Order: sequence, then structure tokens, then C-alpha cells
Amino acid sequence: MRTAIGQLFLTMLFPLLSPTGGQSSGLPAGQRTTVTVAAAADLKFAMDSLAADFGKKNPGIDIKLIYGSSGNFFQQIGNGAPFDLFFSADMDYPRQLQARGLTASVIRIYGTGQLVLWSRSFDPDIRKMDGLLDASVKKIAIANPAHAPYGRRAEEALRYFKLYDRVRDKLVLGENIAQTAQYAQSGAADVAIIALSLAVSPAMQRSGGKYWLIPPASHQTIEQGFVLLPHGKGNNGADRFMQYLSTPEAGAILKSFGFGRT
Repeated sequence: MRTAIGQLFLTMLFPLLSPTGGQSSGLPAGQRTTVTVAAAADLKFAMDSLAADFGKKNPGIDIKLIYGSSGNFFQQIGNGAPFDLFFSADMDYPRQLQARGLTASVIRIYGTGQLVLWSRSFDPDIRKMDGLLDASVKKIAIANPAHAPYGRRAEEALRYFKLYDRVRDKLVLGENIAQTAQYAQSGAADVAIIALSLAVSPAMQRSGGKYWLIPPASHQTIEQGFVLLPHGKGNNGADRFMQYLSTPEAGAILKSFGFGRT
């Protein structure tokens, strides 16, 4: 049940703004540049919106979005994958890259994520985490904790509520958090523990599911960060994209998808 989930983005950095309040791509007329972004899957809808807004302001810069699990991207970057920017669902992977000399900027926090219990089969707000014990719940989807930060936080929450050992046999692992959401949305799983940023997306809302915010005290804080990679050094488009992330417009988009500011 491994399907590729493709595309994502995010965050903040230096100030920019032209005298008119808009952005100029800073490129000679007719010249185009491409910025390849590796982004954690929880950013899918937020990043799509960010890239679209950025594209309107910077018509000469193409943002190529690739979505997946942060752990898989970490491995690929270590093996020389030609990404310009890396948006991780936690701070650990960028820090490990930095320690190995595989970054070209300081690491920036673009926001904090939240976990939710999401289902089309029942209302999670009624029994909350205890609803996972219902006999009608046969499959519970979480992202693979081996390489997806949201999967690790989901496992922590299950252990916090003393449910992990009781529901272990029901767990279905998604390759990343977007695939995990897809399992519940399609009915392949009865319920899923996913990112709030996906639960509030139009696609998930249209599917008729409901969600309940899992208390943050039940797991480590989900601080999410991004960093410029050596392949992106000198790429004017990557610099412009990072600058854009510090604007009020970018901040409003991130907030609308449930990302908190630190």
C-alpha cells in the first residue's frame, strides 16, 4: 500500500520587500531559475499555497516541490540528492546534516505542528483516544516512526495514554504523514493520527471526516525547521524563497494550516 505522495513546502528568514511592498525576482528579464524543495509531507497543502503565492510575486522563479518523509530525505541528502532547500518535520534531521557539514545556512524554525485523531467512521471528539479501543476500530494509521517525525510523536502519544500495547496489532504504517492521512480518507484505515495541517486542508474537510486535537503534553513538541543545502548555495531563487517566508503573507498562510509560531 505504498503510494508516492508528491509535493510540499514552508517558513521564515531575512526581510525583503520592494518599495511598493511587493517582491521582485531579482532576475534579468526573460531568465528563469528553479528551486528544488524537499518538504515533509505534513506541509503538502500549506506549501502548495505558499509556492503559489510566491510564484505570483516572482514569475521568473519556479518552485519544484517534492514531498516525503523527513527521514527518507535525510538519507537522500546524505547521498548527494540535488535538493536546494530541506523542510523537515522536526529539527533533528537538519541538525544532523549541519553536524556533517551538509548545510549552507543556519537552521530556521518555520513553525510547530500539532497531532490530531482523524476519522470518517466515528467522531473522535466523543471518546477521544479511548475510541481506539472500540471493537469497530480494526485499523489505526500512523506514519512510520522509523523515519517520520509525526509517527514518532504519534507513538509517544499512544504510550502516554497507555494504549500502545493494546492497539499495536491494529497499527497500519504510512510511508509518510500524507499517506497516513490518505489511508483514513480512503477507508483503508478506520482512524489515523495525523498532522493538523492536513486535517484542516480542503481535501480532508470535503471527505467528511472529523478530528480531535491530541493534547500536546502527550508528546514532544513538534518543532519544524528548514535549511539551505549546499546544492542551493548561490541560487538566487532559493534566497528569494527564504526571504518570502518571513513575510506577513507567508505567516498568515502557515497559521491558516494550523502551524504555530515559536
